[in-house]
Amino acid sequence: MNTVSSWRAVWLIARRELNTRLRTRSFLIGTAALLVVLMGYVLLQATLISSEDKSKIGLTGQTAGIAQQLQVAGEQLGEKIETVTVTDPAQGRAQVENGDLDAMLSGNAAELKVLVKSELGTKLRALLNGVSQQEVLKGKLSESVENPDQVLRTVAETQVEVDSIKPPDPEKAQRMVIGLIVAVLLYMSIVTYGTLVAQGVVEEKSSRVVEILLSTVRPWHLLLGKVIGLGLVGLTQLVIIGGAGFVVASATNVLTLSGVATGALLWGVVWYLLGFLLYATIYGAMGSLVSRQEDTQSVIGPVNIVLILGFVVGFNLLTQSPDGTGTKILSLVPLLSPVLMPARIASGSAEVWEIVLSLGLTAAAIVLFTWLGARIYQNSVLRVGSRIKLTDALRG
Repeated sequence: MNTVSSWRAVWLIARRELNTRLRTRSFLIGTAALLVVLMGYVLLQATLISSEDKSKIGLTGQTAGIAQQLQVAGEQLGEKIETVTVTDPAQGRAQVENGDLDAMLSGNAAELKVLVKSELGTKLRALLNGVSQQEVLKGKLSESVENPDQVLRTVAETQVEVDSIKPPDPEKAQRMVIGLIVAVLLYMSIVTYGTLVAQGVVEEKSSRVVEILLSTVRPWHLLLGKVIGLGLVGLTQLVIIGGAGFVVASATNVLTLSGVATGALLWGVVWYLLGFLLYATIYGAMGSLVSRQEDTQSVIGPVNIVLILGFVVGFNLLTQSPDGTGTKILSLVPLLSPVLMPARIASGSAEVWEIVLSLGLTAAAIVLFTWLGARIYQNSVLRVGSRIKLTDALRG
C-alpha cells in the first residue's frame, strides 16, 4: 500500500467517525447542555458584575445631609454608593427587609444607626465607620482650631509612596478567569473524547468489525483514523462552545479583553490538538487490551487518574500562584502541558521560552506515545477473550 493510499485510508476512517459522531443525539445534547451551563455561568457573572461593589442606602432624618459624603467615601474605597431619602422609617424598614435597600441610616452623622436585613458587609461597615469617625474628629477639631475642614483635607491627602518592581496589570483578574476556563474546557474535551476512542476500539473489537476493517487497512491506519476523526468532533464542539461563550461574554460586558480571549481560544485549539493526539493514542491502545465494554474503565482508569490528579493539582496552583515554581514545572510536563500551559498563556504568566519548550516536549511525547500506542494496538486488537497484559502487548 503506497503513501497516498495509506493516508486516504486514514482519512476515510476519520471521515466515517466524524460523520457518525456529529450526527449522534449524544453529541447534540452534550453540546447543548455545555452551552447552557456556560451561558448560565456568563449571565451569572454579568449579574454579579452589575451588582458588584454597589450599595443602595436609605437616609432618614439628619442623615440625609451626608449623602454626598457617603458617595465620596465610597469612591475612595471602590464602592459605588446610591442614596435615597426615606421619609417613612417603617416603609424604609420594609425595603431593607425585601432587599430593595442594603441598609437604612438613622440618627446623625456622628452617631449613625444602621438597619440591615441580616449583617453589614465588611467594606460598607468600614465606610460608615469612617464617615462617622470623620464627623466626630471634625467636631473635636472645631473646639481647638479655626478651620477643621482644612486639617481634615491635609490628613486625607497624606498617602504612602508605593514603588513597584513591575507595573500593575489591571487585566490580571480577567486574564486568569479566561485561563481557568480554557483549562477546564480542554480537560473535559480530552477526557471525554479520549474515552470515546477507547470505547470505539472495544466496540469494534467485541463485534468483530475490526477483523473486517483490518482485511483492507493496516492497524495503525485504523487507530490513527479513529483518533483524527474523534479529535475533529471534539474540536468542533470546543470551537462551538468557546465561540458562543466569547460572543455572549463580550455582549454582556463580562469580557472586555477580546484580544486576550481570541488568543486564548486559538491557543486552546492548538493545545487541544496536541493534547488529544498525545492522549487519544494511549486511550486507543489501552482499549485494545480488552474485549468487553464493561472492562474499558479498568484499563483507561490509570490514564484518567493521571489527567485528573494533574488537573486538580495544576488548577489549584494556577489559582494560587500562576508564576510559582510548582506551576511552571507542572506546565512543562508533557502529560499536563495541554491543560496547564494554555491557561498560563491566557493569564499572561508564561514566558516565551516556556511555551517553546513545552511545545517541543509535548511533540516529542506525542511521537513516543504514538509509537508505543500503535505497537500495543497492533499486537492486541485482534486478540479477543480475557484482558491482555500490557507487557505482552508491548512484546507482541
